[in-house]
Amino acid sequence: MAHPSSLHPAWIMLAICFVNLFVNYSVRLGYGVVLPEMIRELGLSRTAGGSIYNAYLLTYILVAPFTGYLTDRLGARRVISVCLLLLAAGVLLLGSAEKLWAACVAFGITGLGASGLWVPVITLVQRWFSIRRKGLALGIMSTGYGLGFAVMGVVFPWVVEHFNWRYAWYFLGLAALLLALPNAALLRSDPADRGRRPWGPQDPAPLRPAAVEGPPSLASILRQRNFWIIGASYFCLSYGLYGFTTFMVDFAVHQLQFPIRQASLLATVHGLFQIAGVLIVLPLSDLFGRKHTILVSNAVITLLLAALVPGGVSWPALCAITAAMAVFYGATFPIYGACAGDYFPRQAMGTVAGAWTPFYGLGAILTHWISGAIRDTTGRYEGAFLACALMAACALAFMGLVKTARPDAAAASRR
Repeated sequence: MAHPSSLHPAWIMLAICFVNLFVNYSVRLGYGVVLPEMIRELGLSRTAGGSIYNAYLLTYILVAPFTGYLTDRLGARRVISVCLLLLAAGVLLLGSAEKLWAACVAFGITGLGASGLWVPVITLVQRWFSIRRKGLALGIMSTGYGLGFAVMGVVFPWVVEHFNWRYAWYFLGLAALLLALPNAALLRSDPADRGRRPWGPQDPAPLRPAAVEGPPSLASILRQRNFWIIGASYFCLSYGLYGFTTFMVDFAVHQLQFPIRQASLLATVHGLFQIAGVLIVLPLSDLFGRKHTILVSNAVITLLLAALVPGGVSWPALCAITAAMAVFYGATFPIYGACAGDYFPRQAMGTVAGAWTPFYGLGAILTHWISGAIRDTTGRYEGAFLACALMAACALAFMGLVKTARPDAAAASRR
């Protein structure tokens, strides 16, 4: 047992996972920043640009349920390390793509790697922190993806000015490659592996590995009503959020006629306010409960998407909408992931979160094709944003139908 005054290993795990998310989401969310330059040089439509992202999402959602399952059985360290290598390979290939099919294949490989850089990461962090500190830990860790998006908004115009869009992918691919080593060497999948309890007060987790009891079967999880209702809410909200985030820079450049350097700053605004959101909203979810926090978040997102429907938006107004959206966007994905620990057994967190991934991915895939097709057909984004607002409203309605969390999780989150 480590000396009480020494740094708890949970914070080392959190730091490594923070960097993993920074690189992973610089790739995932940074695609929308790179998109206008990619489609211009490669001569692609917005629908084709959405198809490249959908190749990523397709492999991601097909594999993510298995990475969650493997995380519960083989440990997060192995899954994360291997997936970092796949992510690096895909991103480096994307930088060299000359045709639509080559870009789709490359980003598909990237999605394969990214499948191990969300569910295993949040599962590992939740295991290292107590129930009463889970929201805090996820909030700190989740600043990594907001910061990654923010940095892309500032760095990408510089990359285009001094090199071209391809080097954005080269730099990120190299970063992912270098990250594989510290992940393999330092991560531990469960505090019981080091004879430690999760960090935080009054945690019920035993020192012995939780696997002694064995995780529940996937079939038993699929029979639960809450699994499908939360999944449906996740699907609808993913549609609404990605319909704006992926195309917001293109919307600013080609509909509102702002220059690329100025429009790219929307990613920086979005990323910085994501950080504020995860540091505020996720800890509050420990106090008020995951369901109530999601209801408020989904309601605000619906109203913000509806505010884009009239069309003409000034630069200050667009920045304000983007900033407000980002506050709740940043908290959305970890807070839905945290529901896996609140509504299902602790031993099944990875399996449940992974099984929800297809809902998220299908929502994002549909919005890329539908929103891109609406923009290509009409030449404007109003219709696309209206559909996004309606889907976010459906996400709010579904979440209202979720039943009470597990008694132990609900009581611990209120203490």
